[in-house]
Amino acid sequence: MKQIVRASISIVVFLIAWEIIARTGFIHISLFPPPTRVAEAFVEMARSGELARDLRASLWRAVIGFVLGSGVAIATGLVTGRIEALNNYLSPLIQLFRPLPPVAIIPLIIVWFGIGEVSKVFSIAFAVFFPVWVNTHIGAREIPVMFLWSVYSLGVRGFTVLWKVIVPGALLWRVILPGALPFIVAGFRTGIAIAFIMVFVSELAGASAGIGYQISVSHLAYRVDRMIAALILLGVLGAGADLLLTRLIWFTCPWLKLGQK
Repeated sequence: MKQIVRASISIVVFLIAWEIIARTGFIHISLFPPPTRVAEAFVEMARSGELARDLRASLWRAVIGFVLGSGVAIATGLVTGRIEALNNYLSPLIQLFRPLPPVAIIPLIIVWFGIGEVSKVFSIAFAVFFPVWVNTHIGAREIPVMFLWSVYSLGVRGFTVLWKVIVPGALLWRVILPGALPFIVAGFRTGIAIAFIMVFVSELAGASAGIGYQISVSHLAYRVDRMIAALILLGVLGAGADLLLTRLIWFTCPWLKLGQK
C-alpha cells in the first residue's frame, strides 16, 4: 500500500509540474501540450474507436511475438546450458546474431515476409529471443553441482537419447528448469520491454492499425497531443504487462518472491 501511495504522489507531482510548465508559454502549447490536452486527445481517440482498434492490434502482436520468442529461447537456452556438445555449435551462432540491432533487420524481414502480420510478429519474436536465451542459458549453467550430484544419487537422470533424438528427462523438469527460473523471469522482464519497443517500430511500416501506426499518423497531422497520448498508452501497457507477469509468476511460484520488498 505504501508503494502505491508513493508512486501516486510522484505521478501527481510530475503531472502538475508538466501542466504548469506547458502553460507558462516558454514552448508553444501545440508543441508541448499540457496533460489536460493530452487527456482530451485520449478521450477523442476512445470515442472515435481508434483507441480500441490500435490497442487490440498492438497487444495481439506483442503477445504472440513475446510468446514465440520466449518459448524458443527457453528451449534453446536449456539445451545450450546443459549439453556441452550442442552448446559448442549453437552458442557461437547465436552470439553472432545477438549484437545485431533488431530494428536494423526490419527492412530485410519485410523483403522476406512482406508488410503483413508475419513480418511484425517475427521481428518482435526475434528481438525477444536473445535476452530470454541469455538469461536461460546462464541460469541452466549456474545450477550448483551439489544439487546435480544429489539428484543423480537418487536415480534422477537428465537428457537421454531416444531414437537419435535428445529427449528431456526428469532432471530437466525437477531441477534444472526450477533452478533456472529466477534467471528466466529476469529475461522475461527484459523481453517484455523489448517486445513493446518492437511493436512500435514494426508498426511504422505497412500497418493500418496499432499504437505505432497512431503515433506515425499523428506526427504527419502535427497532432502532438495524440502522439503523447499514444506514447503514454504504450508505456502503460508495457508496465502493466511486466506487473501482470511478475504477479502471475509469484502466484504460481511463490518461492521466487522470497527476498522481495
